[in-house]
Amino acid sequence: MVQPSWDGYLLRKLALGPLAMSYSQFKRAKFQGELLLDGFAVHADARVRTGQTLVIRIPEIQTQPILPYELPLLVPYHREGLLIVDKPAPLPSVASRQGEGRTLENALFSYLGRPPGFVYHPVNRLDKGTSGLMAVALNPHVQQRLQGMLHTGGFLREYLAVCQGVPPQERGEICEPIAKADGATVRRMVSGSGKPALTHYRLLKTAHGRSLLLLRLSTGRTHQIRVHLSWLGCPVLGDFLYGQEDAALPGRFALHSHRLELTHPITGETVRLESPLPSELERFIKQ
Repeated sequence: MVQPSWDGYLLRKLALGPLAMSYSQFKRAKFQGELLLDGFAVHADARVRTGQTLVIRIPEIQTQPILPYELPLLVPYHREGLLIVDKPAPLPSVASRQGEGRTLENALFSYLGRPPGFVYHPVNRLDKGTSGLMAVALNPHVQQRLQGMLHTGGFLREYLAVCQGVPPQERGEICEPIAKADGATVRRMVSGSGKPALTHYRLLKTAHGRSLLLLRLSTGRTHQIRVHLSWLGCPVLGDFLYGQEDAALPGRFALHSHRLELTHPITGETVRLESPLPSELERFIKQ
């Protein structure tokens, strides 16, 4: 519905301005006749009026066929182009170069009923070995809007981690730049030549030389929590890359996306969700 503050806007300026569409998205919609006012196709320079129904359909770019993967999923939120799933671990968020067919992408394709033209738009990707809440956009516009909110008050992320060792303080910040390790394709390291990275932590519990930390990200570098906690001397339990693999945690490590709070880019709704620490991780920190 066209709001009073948008009255008289050229459709083009409304789409690229207040609606925050990318130029490429708008171009695809324009050239495929997907600009609709009150159900009628219009030109990009049409003027919109208060109360009109505006629909802009963004045609998806065709991708390779996706294979279904039947996997029980917990989806605590699904509305207006946004889905939040409680991802199990180990499960890759995206397909590998080898065409991995057992990923969250394949599982969501099955969960949604194998819809034609399905395209996967992850917003906050989780590592294969990390469980918990993850936002997935169901169209490119919602993905772009949400990615623009990352690391702002409009999109907050908190994690729980069981760590080997105890941090020196009960709460603090780790503000250390992160760069790709020399000669590595995946591994990262703290380095003065890296990009700024800030992680906030709070100690919740200790037991058996381990600690349970609540962490909030202010930036989103690859493997940020894992790299920062290793640098602090408290690597995530079971982290084969930055700590030590644990046979009791096959294929995963003790990191969990615990809380998401975000503003829905279409409805304006504040979405707050929490996922408790999985039992297979909680047992490592019991007194």
